[in-house]
Amino acid sequence: MSEFQEKHTVSRLIGSPPGYVGYGEGGVLTEAIRQKPYSVVLLDEVEKAHPDVLNLFYQAFDKGEMADGEGRLIDCKNIVFFLTSNLGYQVIVEHADDPETMQEALYPVLADFFKPALLARMEVVPYLPLSKATLATIIAGKLARLDNVLRSRFGADVIIEPEVTDEIMSRVTRAENGARMLESVIDGDMLPPLSLLLLQKMAANTAIARIRLSVADGAFTADVEDVLNDESVTEDETVL
Repeated sequence: MSEFQEKHTVSRLIGSPPGYVGYGEGGVLTEAIRQKPYSVVLLDEVEKAHPDVLNLFYQAFDKGEMADGEGRLIDCKNIVFFLTSNLGYQVIVEHADDPETMQEALYPVLADFFKPALLARMEVVPYLPLSKATLATIIAGKLARLDNVLRSRFGADVIIEPEVTDEIMSRVTRAENGARMLESVIDGDMLPPLSLLLLQKMAANTAIARIRLSVADGAFTADVEDVLNDESVTEDETVL
């Protein structure tokens, strides 16, 4: 919702009132609800929006309807609204092991931003930090997709050593960032050495027999074996 930080952007959601530019065109939100009355509406990072934008939802959450810029009432009774926010993430991290006290600790943080009347109309659902088991499952899925891409693109055997998963896990040090750090480690640390070797082989028009990803001395390593005169030539690239 960062694009709705200014007060005047309210008209983009519900449409412009009579006499203003854009009158008759409808709002992005109200028109979408009117055309698809059985929908899920996601408002991402609502803390970035102007307070007047949030004021639009009092009526929607209370009576199940919303007035657009032309004064027409839009039926919202069959709409499910999801509002996501980073407010209170530190409280959630600190109370992750004690969910019973989390709601009580989280309420003052939310009340500092949301008006009590609006907060009372919402159900707060905290998202807990990802556990190590969950992160390991996500990593396994990403490495499996990488395996499939390399096999289909180069027709080579792909070996990803188990210690690769452990090294990725060891570099994900901030639980509040969730799985985003996984992307950073994989794309920024693990893949560059492999990509460099593969580009070199493609430039030389060299067939590839085997690709291996591993870890040595706390660094990701990539090995690429060529198919050349029935002999395998191995090259290695390491990233710290």
